[in-house]
Amino acid sequence: MSTILSTNVGRSVPTEHSGVPTTGIDKQPVDRIDVRAPGPKKGGLGSGVVGDAVDDRRHHGGDLQAVYAVAREELEWWASELGRDLRSGMFGENLTTAGVDVDGAVVGERWVIGEGDGAVVLEVAGPRIPCRTFAGHMGERGWVKRFTARGRTGAYLSVVVPGVIEPRMPVRVVDRPAHGLTVPDYFRAWMGDKDLARQLLKAGAVPEPHRGELAARLR
Repeated sequence: MSTILSTNVGRSVPTEHSGVPTTGIDKQPVDRIDVRAPGPKKGGLGSGVVGDAVDDRRHHGGDLQAVYAVAREELEWWASELGRDLRSGMFGENLTTAGVDVDGAVVGERWVIGEGDGAVVLEVAGPRIPCRTFAGHMGERGWVKRFTARGRTGAYLSVVVPGVIEPRMPVRVVDRPAHGLTVPDYFRAWMGDKDLARQLLKAGAVPEPHRGELAARLR
């Protein structure tokens, strides 16, 4: 069964690994989260999760990075690789899932979380790009390079229908686009694979402003 295993929220804490003095990357499990569309990256509400700190508004937050999801199965893979426990929320994710193929998600597919009229609808918007804040938080040598080589980044989601998400809520995938291009495909395109970048742009799978940025990389 595909479910939400953990809902996670971060508060601002000091950091030496970012262009701003604080970060909310260290998410901690909570009983529930309220999600809504935060608006644009510049001038919006930051996170799509009420009360979740997004301190570097230049690189994070906004509608296309409203909610971040990571599969518990991926955390377990890294725990084995690193020889350490990785609790839910350790990668800075708002949603830790179980039984959801987060890294096989097609860009633009929609997830229905919960049941009935109160169900939340999220749309897969793209990959997470690793940064030095993430590397500093993990404290692992060569972390950005290793995470990039693995290529399973989890998924950023936009909020289509707002509401409350709690652990143990079911997750259903609906409205999967026919182009079949996945979040890892998007990540590889962003990291320099020009063929995949052309496919994503041709399929109309990349929303603005990321579409313009990806097109500029091709040029």
